[in-house]
Amino acid sequence: MFHVDVNKLNGKIAERNTTKEAVADAIGVNRSTFYRRLKSSTLTIRDIHKICDVLRLSGADALEIFLAA
Repeated sequence: MFHVDVNKLNGKIAERNTTKEAVADAIGVNRSTFYRRLKSSTLTIRDIHKICDVLRLSGADALEIFLAA
C-alpha cells in the first residue's frame, strides 16, 4: 500500500486547473471509487501511473505525493 499525500496531490490538481472528478474520469475510475481510494490510500500502481501521466508529474513530485512518509 502507498501513503498518498492528498494535500500535495490536491495542490498539483489545482496547479493544472483541473478537478479530482476530471482526474478520475481521465484515468477511467468511477469518481466515488477514486475518492475512496484516495482516502484509504489504496490506489493501484496503474492508478498512480495514470495520474502521473494526466497531471504530468515529475518523478520527484510523484515520490513526494505517493510515497509520503
